[in-house]
Amino acid sequence: MIMRKMSRGSYEDTKGFVRVAETWLEVLVLTLLYYVVWRQGYDIENYAYKGKYVLMGIYAVLTYVFFQNSDCTMFGQLHRVDLILGQTIALFLVNFITYFQLSLMENQMLSPVPIMVLFLLEIVVAFFLVHTYTSLYHKLYAPHDMLLIYGDQRGVGLKIKMDSRRDKYHISRLISADEDLEVLKKEILKYDAIILNDIPAQKRNDILKFCYRYRVRTYVAPKLTDVMLRGAKNISLFDTPLLLVKGTGLTPAQRVSKRALDLVLSSLILIPAAPIMGLVALAIKIEDGGPVFYKQPRLTRNGREFDILKFRSMVVDAEKTAGAVLAEGNDPRITRVGKFIRPFRLDELPQLINILKGDMSFVGPRPERKVIADEYCKDIPEFSFRLKVRGGLTGYAQIYGKYNTSAYDKLRLDLMYIENYSFLLDIKLIVLTLRILFTKESTEGIDVAQKNRQKAEALIEQLKENDSQ
Repeated sequence: MIMRKMSRGSYEDTKGFVRVAETWLEVLVLTLLYYVVWRQGYDIENYAYKGKYVLMGIYAVLTYVFFQNSDCTMFGQLHRVDLILGQTIALFLVNFITYFQLSLMENQMLSPVPIMVLFLLEIVVAFFLVHTYTSLYHKLYAPHDMLLIYGDQRGVGLKIKMDSRRDKYHISRLISADEDLEVLKKEILKYDAIILNDIPAQKRNDILKFCYRYRVRTYVAPKLTDVMLRGAKNISLFDTPLLLVKGTGLTPAQRVSKRALDLVLSSLILIPAAPIMGLVALAIKIEDGGPVFYKQPRLTRNGREFDILKFRSMVVDAEKTAGAVLAEGNDPRITRVGKFIRPFRLDELPQLINILKGDMSFVGPRPERKVIADEYCKDIPEFSFRLKVRGGLTGYAQIYGKYNTSAYDKLRLDLMYIENYSFLLDIKLIVLTLRILFTKESTEGIDVAQKNRQKAEALIEQLKENDSQ
């Protein structure tokens, strides 16, 4: 049995090596393509000998860094569309930087045509390689045969989500954590991987140690305390390891650097965004003559309320009768202009002004209304932990979640951001945000969540029937 688990470890190591090799091969191909287009499109006599290799090296490093921070080399894990979108955005940013780099070196603005041709050729190469790598992954690595050990209804609901990626995950059995530990251990050894979701802490610890010993691939849905520990500081003053959890949010130095990034980016983005904002405002006014902006009180750091600004995408007084409710798919309250601007997040552009004023940050937990936050806190008192930092235009919950993501999962995602904050993490999340502007899933209404909840309830009833037989 131990030898079998050891071979699984080697199997996973091989997968990681293959993905790294694929990434560097793609970077090499793109760099060589850059050299060819650069040589044909620009005068490179000034960069003869080793100079051209230095510039190629810079291009390769830029490409690799942007690829890594765009999650666009996770072949076989993310959908092909997400990978291609991520690589397209990364390559656009790399070529944008490279164009100005070459212009500065020549001390004049060069023709952008060669760089634009390079970008288009790279998209074709990226499309081909992403498709090839993903197909190769699915041929070489079959989905894991998985066992889900659950504690309650929320734990069972995870299967519904993972079933949407049957190309990667195959949960063939569910078993309750109420079963005897020895029974669970015997079942665990029959599967390639297991999932632990919302089970009691002591039993989870026992199972995790057992899986660690036999090298069983284990997925664990973290509890809130687990997320808090991820951001803990190591204390090495004694021979007993200590973890320090401050619970204060960001340090003063981190708040200063984060605020500086917000000021610089919001000022720069407002310049090209101004014409777009003008057109959107005009379209809203022409459609029904109502107000252009929609103001709504939201909560930010330390529970302070502020008026968030958005372009109005619903009819005037949309909540006069319904009250504070989340928008559903095909909501009749959404205007014709709203149906266009909401999927592309154009209604959020006025929040650049909120960021300039200091009410919000580019990255952080999405600000909630007090009435909704209070409702969440009745079931999840820890929901207020999100207010340790300023509310954000984007964040973990917006990038990795969906519009219908549960309040508990949003809290876990937001705490992961707070406890792992860094300046570079903000840059990465801002780049990743560009990808979700073009994905449909991020704008789904709560009707999808209701369907998933119904599936989970039906699955629970089926499990109860099986247990009673």
